[in-house]
Amino acid sequence: MNEYIVTDEHENQRLDVFLASQMKGSRSYIQNLIKSGHVTVNGKLGKANAKLSQGSAILVEVPEPESVEVLPEDIPVEYLYEDHDIIIINKPRGMVVHPAVGNYSGTLVNALLYHCKDLSGINGEIRPGIVHRLDKDTSGVMMAAKNDAAHVGLAEQVKEHSAKRKYLAIVQGNIVEEKGIIKAPIGRHPKERMKMAVVFENSKDAVTHFSVLERYGYHTLVECTLETGRTHQIRVHFAHIGHPVVNDPFYGYRRMDFPIEGQALHSYTLDVVHPITNEPMHFEAPIPKDFQNCITFAKEYRRGK
Repeated sequence: MNEYIVTDEHENQRLDVFLASQMKGSRSYIQNLIKSGHVTVNGKLGKANAKLSQGSAILVEVPEPESVEVLPEDIPVEYLYEDHDIIIINKPRGMVVHPAVGNYSGTLVNALLYHCKDLSGINGEIRPGIVHRLDKDTSGVMMAAKNDAAHVGLAEQVKEHSAKRKYLAIVQGNIVEEKGIIKAPIGRHPKERMKMAVVFENSKDAVTHFSVLERYGYHTLVECTLETGRTHQIRVHFAHIGHPVVNDPFYGYRRMDFPIEGQALHSYTLDVVHPITNEPMHFEAPIPKDFQNCITFAKEYRRGK
């Protein structure tokens, strides 16, 4: 049971908004807690839109999470490398990495459970083996661990940024510089809780390096490397400098004609040290057909103008 006392700075704030800020949870999750009767204000059941008064006592009962069985599924996935300890995947665009509430099938974890007998258990039953993530509509190379020792070794490299990943992105507009560094802190969007944004409160430092590979006049192909690994980092940073990733449904332009579902972003290479043998390893995920089609489209778009 969690208790919160309303101070004068939060007087007249909505109950759901207040709890979302105090509990660092999504507003929809908070609203579900309120609807299901897990929140009281001064001993009475709370309402999401109720305005709060200074000194009010709010009690929140957070229910225990339900145990969920994640089942193996025979889902075609390209495996770039596999041994006793690690597995390297070329994740297709449109695939969610691990199950979440309301979506327990069709994920990369379901596919891995079918393909492998063993996966590391450090991240729990709905994220076995998962060391890092890619967004649903970002394709490309990523790694998973088959045992806890491998998981610890890979996770440490991700944390220390010694595991190097390069991304390819097609962005809007013509970037004049040959290369550059985007340094801008990233945190949760202050109004749209599902989005990230460049903000200077409740944020973390974020640094993206990029170099221009090709220019198409109205669009630019860039290669990106990350010093930090913030959620949606490349997408947020390029939107911040006025060059959003092509077809990005969250941070780009709403109307796009590019032949791709989701953003034109691809995790291209991965350099990592094997967590058990200490052998340096390099992996590449070939540019997928839909991304290549976007390059062709960008070239034709230029000629059409």
